[in-house]
Amino acid sequence: MNNLLAALVLATLPFQMSWANAQEPKSAKITLVYEQKIPGMPNKSLKGILVEYGPGAVNPAHTHAKSALIYASVLEGSVLNQLNGGPVRTFTKGQNFTEMPGDRHDVSANASKTEPAKVLAVFVVDTDDTKLTTPIAPGTGK
Repeated sequence: MNNLLAALVLATLPFQMSWANAQEPKSAKITLVYEQKIPGMPNKSLKGILVEYGPGAVNPAHTHAKSALIYASVLEGSVLNQLNGGPVRTFTKGQNFTEMPGDRHDVSANASKTEPAKVLAVFVVDTDDTKLTTPIAPGTGK
């Protein structure tokens, strides 16, 4: 009887693990790919951030450095984007959007559960701003 029970548990383990993994939202991979001080603009830099979303990946709600002006371009797939409680918008490959200093990024997610997505976000930011993203505590809006 114990052997039968153990065999049943082992047989269902892959299904249990895949179900558990499906319940946890995956985070996007964030990589700094470019950094350059801007000539003639003291204390200002350009920083290029590659955001790679696996299928179903999301970024938690967040804000960016207070000085950050962001131009984002979708390189692959499609992404969901919501700023400052506004409408959730879908952007596809070749489309772009801007985030202004002080914006709250409520939704940042891959629009697809099966295909990856990539975004290049170019920040114009104070050179001293090394922390580009700050998570917002769930339910606080802060």
